[in-house]
Amino acid sequence: MNRRSRWAFALVAAVGLAGCSTTGTPEATASPQVVKLITHDSFYLPDEVLTQFTAETGIGVQVLTAGDAGAMVNQLVLTKGAPLGDVVFGVDNTFATRALDKGVIAPLGDVSVPADAKAHALPGDDGRLVAVDYADVCVNVDTTWFAEHRTEPPATLDDLVDPAYRGLFVTPSPVTSSPGFAFLLATIAAKGDGWHQYWKDLGANGVQVAAGWSDAYVSSFTAGGGGGDRPVVLSYDTSPPFTVPEAGKEPTTAALLGTCVRQTEYAGVLAGAKNPQGAAALVEFLLSDTVQKAIPEAMYMYPVSTSVTLPDEWVAWAPLASEPFSVDPAQIAANRQQWLDEWADLGVG
Repeated sequence: MNRRSRWAFALVAAVGLAGCSTTGTPEATASPQVVKLITHDSFYLPDEVLTQFTAETGIGVQVLTAGDAGAMVNQLVLTKGAPLGDVVFGVDNTFATRALDKGVIAPLGDVSVPADAKAHALPGDDGRLVAVDYADVCVNVDTTWFAEHRTEPPATLDDLVDPAYRGLFVTPSPVTSSPGFAFLLATIAAKGDGWHQYWKDLGANGVQVAAGWSDAYVSSFTAGGGGGDRPVVLSYDTSPPFTVPEAGKEPTTAALLGTCVRQTEYAGVLAGAKNPQGAAALVEFLLSDTVQKAIPEAMYMYPVSTSVTLPDEWVAWAPLASEPFSVDPAQIAANRQQWLDEWADLGVG
């Protein structure tokens, strides 16, 4: 199994973890000293990492997955005041204002937040959510496919509506996927009031809209390991390093850094948590060197800690966008549902 296949397999496995699992000693997990972590389906940390938290604190960790980041936040809102867990990880900057405005995130309490995490704080937040990791959502291309077809790959958002690339692009839906919604925000930031026409043009150019990231990348992307037929996909700037063949020296894919939007993931204590002290301790642990060092290989995101040494392949093949598109969180909060409704009315894909 080459590196690309292992990466795809690992992510599919992570997506398949929906439900719950518990780490820690049997004594800890059977006692009241358990903290329940609500997170998205792609959450993954090695067992030994969470076991270290239990060894240090005596608190077991029960992981409850709740779908994509958007579905997770909706569940938090629906269970406000009586949450199913104590702490949440994976609320991203496209949904964070909804969680904060609805009052489902409690004050952190006595948590030491390093300056690196504060540098990614949400504008206007009073510190309830703490940044843990980040990456750029970007269009990726299968460079090998384009070389074999003797065609220059697209480079910009405008290229995606060029007839030369008709039927080649697949993206997750903004309604059911947080990366998909991030891409919608990129088009809104880039095109302003013209974003509706841009999506109509994408539709006319044969864009495929998948339910989620794994459907788009693993199933439809030509370099995703699933036999797909689309050589252009929405993914992350961190995706290319995982497509370096076992005996190769460079990736078979590339991220288009002129198409990116920054995605930051946050953690916080849930309002009404039964174990708020354990929740605060787990938030602090997510900022520890132990977790921050594990994030690149485990969750394919950049850790907020600048002291972590990144994998060599990330330095070479996973640069961040120098000028990612951005939309003010307050604007997202005010317009999210309207934008989604308007996008759905376009009938794209």
